[in-house]
Amino acid sequence: MEDTQRPELATAVSRAVAALEGRSIGVLTGAGVSTDSGIPDYRGANTPRRTPMTAHDLIGDEAKRRRYWVGSHLGWKAFAGSQPNAGHEALAALDHAGIVTGLVTQNVDGLHLRAGSRRVIELHGNMRTVTCLDCGAQFSRHDIAVRIEADNPALAVPEAIELGPDGDVLPNTWENVTVPDCSVCGGILKPDVVFFGEYVPVAQTRAAEQIVDEADALLVVGSSLAVNSGVRLVERAHRRGLPIVIINRGPTKGDRRASVKIDAGTSETLQALTFALIDRQ
Repeated sequence: MEDTQRPELATAVSRAVAALEGRSIGVLTGAGVSTDSGIPDYRGANTPRRTPMTAHDLIGDEAKRRRYWVGSHLGWKAFAGSQPNAGHEALAALDHAGIVTGLVTQNVDGLHLRAGSRRVIELHGNMRTVTCLDCGAQFSRHDIAVRIEADNPALAVPEAIELGPDGDVLPNTWENVTVPDCSVCGGILKPDVVFFGEYVPVAQTRAAEQIVDEADALLVVGSSLAVNSGVRLVERAHRRGLPIVIINRGPTKGDRRASVKIDAGTSETLQALTFALIDRQ
């Protein structure tokens, strides 16, 4: 816990504990909470500029759909091999201690669930399931992966990849790849993630708002709050007059609303914060 042993950081953690102690906490997380699991964030230092696939491209352009499925398959395999880190585990410990009302995440990696957090709202979807856009049939990502590798044996061979936070990878080649279609109707398949330019489903938005509405404080972890879905939750908490604690390396769009802002790594800081909050119950 090198970060939390710095005097200025220890002071910031103490201030965060004072703001959160004795309150039920809603949690909002972003890509920064998963970087210690080997999954990059979108806007961190040295992060390359990415051009996300849009749903329109996936549906309307066969070549782009082929490219996406190759990259998405390679990314899914890397995601499947990632493990929850100390930050995920600390948040799960707060959950099991009865301190949090629930957790809203902008991540699609599923690591909060694997760490043991129970009430998790995945705002931007997940990489575990795939849905047919024509008939609505749903499939497990594992089953689709088996089909992809059966049709394209070269994709079963590990290769060096540059993983994106959304599970997408820019592959070396994809021109001759066979993409999966719906085994029920032959329709176009889409992973159950919110693509760039899509709206977060209303049900997910309302579930996330409910977590904030039930809380006495909001803890934001590893998000620059550059996406409106996160900013709206911070504004919702601010309008209710809730204490807002933000842990993130670098500035965020919510900093002016924060009661406490901690510019530090998420894993070490969450460990220290969780230990203190549980100890003072």
